[in-house]
Amino acid sequence: MMADIFSSFDDHNSVFMSMYILMWLCSLLVLTVFNMSIWANTNRFAYLLNIPKSVISSQVTRSFGLKLGGFTNLMAALFTSLLLLNLLGLVPYVFSNTSHLAMTLSLSIPLWMSLIISSAILNPSSTAAGLLPAGAPALLNPFLVLVETVSILVRPITLSIRLAANMSAGHIVLGLISTYLCSAIFIYPKVTLFTLLTAQTFYFMFEIGVSLIQAYIFSLLITLYSDDHAK
Repeated sequence: MMADIFSSFDDHNSVFMSMYILMWLCSLLVLTVFNMSIWANTNRFAYLLNIPKSVISSQVTRSFGLKLGGFTNLMAALFTSLLLLNLLGLVPYVFSNTSHLAMTLSLSIPLWMSLIISSAILNPSSTAAGLLPAGAPALLNPFLVLVETVSILVRPITLSIRLAANMSAGHIVLGLISTYLCSAIFIYPKVTLFTLLTAQTFYFMFEIGVSLIQAYIFSLLITLYSDDHAK
C-alpha cells in the first residue's frame, strides 16, 4: 500500500518514506535461511524459519515433480519468496511486487517453460500422449488436442493473473477503507469512526491470510502442473 488506491500498479509512485530496501532484504533473507540447517544449529528459531520449506516440500514429494532434479528446492524457494513479498506488500509505503503482472509473469513463464522443456527432453512420447485423453472418440481427436494445447499454453497467464488480481484487489479495498477512515477522524461521528477502524483491522487480518494462501496456491499449482510433464 502507498499513497492512493491504484499506487500498487505503479512502481514509480514513490514517496519520501518508500522502503524498497525491504525487497532486497527479503531476497537476502531467503538466501540466508533457505538451507540454514547446513551451517546453523537446530533450534526453535531455525525450525520456525524452516516451516515454509517443509510445507511445500511435503507437497512436492507427493507429485511427479520429485523426479526433476532440484525441483523441491526450487519450489521451496519460490514459496518462501512469495510469502515474504506478499506480506511486505501490506507494509505501508512498500510497493507490492506480487500485485504487478510484470513480476508474476516473470515467475510463472520460466517455471512453466522449464517443465515443458524438461518433459519434452526426458519423455517426449508421454508428453505427446498427454495431449489426448484416453478413450476419446476418433472424430474428436483433433479438436481435443487443440483444446488441451490451448489449456496448457494459458496456464502461466492464468497463474499470473490469479496472484496479481488477488493481491491488487486487497490493496485497493484497504486503500478505500483507509481513505474513509482518515476522513472519519475529522468529519464523521465516533460510531462511524469505530466501525471503519474495526473493518480496517479485520480486513487487514484477512489480507494477511490471503497473502499466505496465494503464495501457497501459486507454488502448489506449479507442483501440480509438474504431474502432467514429469510422468
